[in-house]
Amino acid sequence: MKRPVAAPKTTFANGTASIAVMAAVMAAVMAAVVFAALTLASCSASNSAATAADGRKTIVVTYSILGSLVQDLAGDQFRVVTLIPNGLDVHEWEPSAKDIETLNHADLVVENGLNLEGGMGKALSQARAAGLKFFTASDYIAVRHVAAGEGIPSGDPDQALGAADPHIWTNPENMKAIVDALAPVLQKDFGSTLADGGAGLASRREALDQKLDALDAQIRAEVATLPSASRKLVTGHESLGYFAQHYGFKLIGAVIPSISTEAESSAADLADLDKLIAANGVKVIFTELGTPPATVKALADQAKVRTVTLITHYLPPDGSYFTFERNLATAIITGLRS
Repeated sequence: MKRPVAAPKTTFANGTASIAVMAAVMAAVMAAVVFAALTLASCSASNSAATAADGRKTIVVTYSILGSLVQDLAGDQFRVVTLIPNGLDVHEWEPSAKDIETLNHADLVVENGLNLEGGMGKALSQARAAGLKFFTASDYIAVRHVAAGEGIPSGDPDQALGAADPHIWTNPENMKAIVDALAPVLQKDFGSTLADGGAGLASRREALDQKLDALDAQIRAEVATLPSASRKLVTGHESLGYFAQHYGFKLIGAVIPSISTEAESSAADLADLDKLIAANGVKVIFTELGTPPATVKALADQAKVRTVTLITHYLPPDGSYFTFERNLATAIITGLRS
């Protein structure tokens, strides 16, 4: 878009500006402003027309790991938008005005639930109150709750006995249940807008179910090579509960004794964890997004154990949930075996 150029100042010998010249300059400037406004309006209209002509329904997903499977299920028949940028902390991220606008224009919002998206709570509540359609993934799985004797004592309500665990994605069986619940919702609400009537949606659901079953079987086989006595986990925060429950690991404790990374660990918490590490013969602390590096190093040095970094909250470069879950399992098994 052409920017207006400032006109040179024209004066006569007596130093007064010519009224005629000034009028001409003002007319030129006004013409440039009008041209710019019309061009901008034309661009906006073109963008709106392109969106309308596309015809696809928009699904807004809160975070990347869930968004990956939603995209696999939706294919190119829907426009899938993930709000929380991959790699940022899903517990703490807060939406901008532009993000809220994107959310409010969704045909369907897919959220995790269980207060995972803590920083988005207000925006999600307002969108729901405004009448937007929601699909809450955690409504379709067996929600895990903090069990007695799990981890270390903490005053954090997220870690209180019976607290719901929002990290549902570390168990492929959960993700299969979510895919199987979302597919009929998409068919019911939007099937009439799909050129094939939903045949492609049904086919993708079946393919995803098979891939998730195969992934689960592969991880089970790999876990089976690890002695039961070695299946003990000390993590950055309490994010591997579903993985541990599904594959037969014991949760010993966490550097941040909370389901949310927004909490902090106290000296007493760390002293308790140090004792648990020694009592259970733990050899490695698994760190992750949101774990304070200095705290982990101090604890590891004191307990004389290794640290291994896990990617638990965001996707690898290929954007695949399947790669994410395989990498997570491999890192845990390798770390415990070493």
